[in-house]
Amino acid sequence: MAAHSETLTKPMTATAKENVPEAVGQGRPKQERYQLQVDRQMKASFTTLAAAESAGQAIKKAHPIVQVTVYDAIESKNTIIEGSGIK
Repeated sequence: MAAHSETLTKPMTATAKENVPEAVGQGRPKQERYQLQVDRQMKASFTTLAAAESAGQAIKKAHPIVQVTVYDAIESKNTIIEGSGIK
């Protein structure tokens, strides 16, 4: 039997490498300092307190019955988002 001198697959070009999506796994997503929690379940994380509070206010306005908090991972402190403001 003769040995194959060529490979059956073509090498990826530079443009083809750029279009490859990142691998999606079951690992934990990167978490920022401020974490938005709805009914004690983490929903999103933010780098700034203002962004987390803004997202929390939007959720609280749409769903006033749920408990919305912002957790500061560095200071280990929860801030409760009220319907009209922050407590």
